[in-house]
Amino acid sequence: MPHPDRQFIDRGGPLKGVRVIELTKVWAGPYAGKMLAHLGAEVIKIESMSNLDEMRAYGGVDINSAPYFLSINQEILSVQVNMKTAEGLDLVKKMIAEADILIDNIRPGAMERSGLDYESLKALKPDLIQCSIKMWGNDGPLGYQTGYAPCFAALSGLTALVGHESETPKGMNIRYGDSTAGACAALACVAALHHRESTGEGQFIDLSAVETMTSLVGDSLFAWSVTGEVPESDGNFHPEMCPHGAYPVQDDGWTSIAVANDGEWQALCAVLKAPALASDARFATPDDRLANRLALDAELAALTRSHDAATLAEKLRIAGVPAFKSMSSIDLCTDGFLWSREAYRMVTDHHAGTRPIIGPSWRMSPDQAEVERGAPLLGEHNAYVYHELLGLQDEEMDDLIARKVID
Repeated sequence: MPHPDRQFIDRGGPLKGVRVIELTKVWAGPYAGKMLAHLGAEVIKIESMSNLDEMRAYGGVDINSAPYFLSINQEILSVQVNMKTAEGLDLVKKMIAEADILIDNIRPGAMERSGLDYESLKALKPDLIQCSIKMWGNDGPLGYQTGYAPCFAALSGLTALVGHESETPKGMNIRYGDSTAGACAALACVAALHHRESTGEGQFIDLSAVETMTSLVGDSLFAWSVTGEVPESDGNFHPEMCPHGAYPVQDDGWTSIAVANDGEWQALCAVLKAPALASDARFATPDDRLANRLALDAELAALTRSHDAATLAEKLRIAGVPAFKSMSSIDLCTDGFLWSREAYRMVTDHHAGTRPIIGPSWRMSPDQAEVERGAPLLGEHNAYVYHELLGLQDEEMDDLIARKVID
């Protein structure tokens, strides 16, 4: 349970009173911290000028205005400490002793070399929960290797499945591996908090980003052992539904359509005013449509091009055909329903002013955590951490700053 007499920043939420220390960089670890912060935890990110999170350097702007860093670190506190010094490491250990959870995704072996391995930290905080996010976990043949999201996707088997038929696998130009690993890490931390509340014991969470991604491959993982065929990228193909795909519309847009039976097929043809297609012998039955799906896709593409994406999708849904506009980034950012749901929140940053961010995807009642503050300036919360948590005096802080222990 959180300590009722402990000083912490109260924003409400189910994790109110839980303190998290982040030794994280880039995306996966910070994403886990963001999830916990959005649940009300007080999350403190340890960083320094001599060892910056790379995300503060992306975008060609100053370290407090980097767009990627701003997008991922809402409601996070920042404290500076130079972990390359013995005094700095001692300060980090004191911070960890005041925390419930430690999250790290730094280079393999760095925690152990710094005396921040779980067994050492248990001596400071017996009920500590430590979550270590690595590409391949903390052991195995690639346990030593630093990895990024494209590596996770390739090693997990996901990249080999993404692309159109007969094409070289294309993968995805998003940090799917990072955010997925981060979300799973946050889930594991919440489970570990429950375990601690039940037993009084902390836990070490060894989270493999590759294994997290492999778990999303689904039935394709074991397909060869069942069918004798190795799954390959197959675009929008579905083994039973046809048509099943994204079809071009006006303004370079797309509408996704999925037809499960003959009734839906006839309704689709009626909406598209294509009686010749409805009576075409090549497409008479589900099996016929599957056998001739490439020709069918070409016929449908020619018919859908003149339509507006959202209007066509609505007409099809009214007719009983599952169909939706394929939303672009601009579509999503301007979607009234998402704004009304508070999928986006307005937060305040020191340099950027008020700006929108992607908020938590859940709604909780009662006591949902406030999400109002944007990403922190480097060291913005030094005074809070050093004065209120660790009890240092002004002259002690000034001395640490002068000697670049607080860097």
